[in-house]
Amino acid sequence: MVTLLIIIYISFISLGLPDSLLGSAWPAINADLGVPLSYAGIVTMIISGGTIISSFHSERIIRRFGTGLVTAVSVLMTALALLGFGYSRNFGWFCVLAIPLGLGAGSVDAALNNFVALHYKAKHMSWLHCFWGVGAAIGPIIISSFLKEPGGWSYGYLVIGGIQIILAIVLFVTLPFWKRAAAANNETEDPDREPHKFIELIQIPGAKSALTTFFCYCAVESTTGLWGSSYLFVTKGISVEVAAKMVSLFYLGITGGRFLSGFLTMKFNNKTMIRFGQIGILLGIAIILLPFGNLTLAAGFMIIGLGCAPIYPSIIQETPTRFGKALSQSFIGFQMAFAYIGATFMPPLFGVIADNISLLWYPFFLLALLVLMIVNSEIMNKVTMK
Repeated sequence: MVTLLIIIYISFISLGLPDSLLGSAWPAINADLGVPLSYAGIVTMIISGGTIISSFHSERIIRRFGTGLVTAVSVLMTALALLGFGYSRNFGWFCVLAIPLGLGAGSVDAALNNFVALHYKAKHMSWLHCFWGVGAAIGPIIISSFLKEPGGWSYGYLVIGGIQIILAIVLFVTLPFWKRAAAANNETEDPDREPHKFIELIQIPGAKSALTTFFCYCAVESTTGLWGSSYLFVTKGISVEVAAKMVSLFYLGITGGRFLSGFLTMKFNNKTMIRFGQIGILLGIAIILLPFGNLTLAAGFMIIGLGCAPIYPSIIQETPTRFGKALSQSFIGFQMAFAYIGATFMPPLFGVIADNISLLWYPFFLLALLVLMIVNSEIMNKVTMK
């Protein structure tokens, strides 16, 4: 199981690699393709749509083909999509290739999260998501090294696509490890058994609160990252460069915080870790509102990131305990879908608020989402108490 765990960690680096590429390379891509800057939103919406769809159907797919094969095929799909981006010379192909990229990401995310929740301790779930952060950080570093030359973004995509191809080969070669792990845990899935339906699962006590909690968490994370620089630039008069560096501390807080959370889970249970995280986000928002200068603002974003760190992995890890192992894959798939819905639609909603009212509402928007998250998290704790 140790070898398999290493493979899973590497797979999550792979999952993080494509997530930050488009934003990093788009200024160069849109110039080469001759399309407006705003068209990046179209590509990301298609990717998100594919991810949401594959997350909703993850139980059916995983039951039929198994976690190992689904992971290998999903990574291969993302690899081929990235290679396709590297060779694309028109926007239409970008939109077409965004479909397999999104579908592959959703399937592997749900599959690996459920597998780790069932077979490994909470510390490994935190470190798993830390490795996602490593991949998300490495992606822009790789592609930025190619952006000095005209059209260099395409070579960056080809290199990262090649890395994904190598990982896909490793996953296909190591498929017997997954089968042995399933056999060791007496896991036998009936591929013909009908998957659990959303309308049935939503009636289970705590289900609505669980999905709302996940929706709110990912809405907080994505809105913080997307609008942080704009908030600092417009309302605080901070330069674009300094604002970007401050918001990068938010992502550093998430990645480093998940590494530290792995150790904290040895002492505290998942529910306590979620509460710690929520308190951290609240503290970070409060610090951002203090009129004490740039250092305080930077600390606020770092603390929000540290607060976000344990929430996502702890909710996933707790799912088999709350709802039972038999339902965990269904619930995790649906949670992934609601996570992506929150991350996809709530930042644009705040954009509407910022355009029509003011960017000053940024911390209060985050606070409203946090309060809704806390309320639903505590309801979930109460009705699924075990």
